[in-house]
Amino acid sequence: MSTDEIDEAVDWLGVPVECAGCPHEELLAEGRCKPLRACVFDRYARRIDRFFDWNPELARHYIAHPYFEVRAWAAKAVEIFLLPALLDDPEETVRWAAARRLPDRYLLKLRNDPHREVRIRVAHRLDPIDLLPMIEDRDYYVRQVVARRISPDLLVLMIDDAEVEVRRVVAERIAPQALKRMTTDADASVRFEATQRLEVAQLPDLIGDSDWRVRYEVARRAPLADIRPLLSDEDPIVQETAAARLGATPDPSGKKAFERNHSHIEERI
Repeated sequence: MSTDEIDEAVDWLGVPVECAGCPHEELLAEGRCKPLRACVFDRYARRIDRFFDWNPELARHYIAHPYFEVRAWAAKAVEIFLLPALLDDPEETVRWAAARRLPDRYLLKLRNDPHREVRIRVAHRLDPIDLLPMIEDRDYYVRQVVARRISPDLLVLMIDDAEVEVRRVVAERIAPQALKRMTTDADASVRFEATQRLEVAQLPDLIGDSDWRVRYEVARRAPLADIRPLLSDEDPIVQETAAARLGATPDPSGKKAFERNHSHIEERI
């Protein structure tokens, strides 16, 4: 049910809204407000929003209103020079409503906002160089956004992040000269992400990795002289891939084995 279909007009305290005696009663006659559709005293956000859409010049009078929805929608319409004060509002909805209209330099103070949704939005919007203080954010998803946006050369600072999903992003993007460090990660999925990006010459060092996906990548790309031990690998896909490349099967090119195994790998990962 949409707001327009709700046949009640009550304020944020549950008290019925009456046009008689309203400080904006004159607006009703001018068509600049309407019960059940555009009213600053109604508790429904869409009706508050419409009121300020129709009367933006009144928004400045409501940025300190006790109902957070009123403050948030007022922030959408108020003059921009009044917005910085709202960055300290107790409600995150209001803080972000103000921040999204301000220049990016105002977002710097929100890097430590108590609400994760605000910090996530800040991490998406700030320049990458301004995200460094957020690499140790207490929320893993904030750190994940940071890992996707900062310079690959700086990701070395996040190699030891406590969250696997963050380290996987690091492995996907970190500068090549630091990538080898990710191949010793405690989590196999992180090692696999790193292995897929390694230079061919570095792959033989991972031939004994405990994860079949890592060994498969070695079998698929490492120099032929180094993959013979994988002919007896415990995993059939790794074994077959190595055999195909070494010409120990009727498929010396390895093409058919790769296509078949690639399909199986996607199912197993």
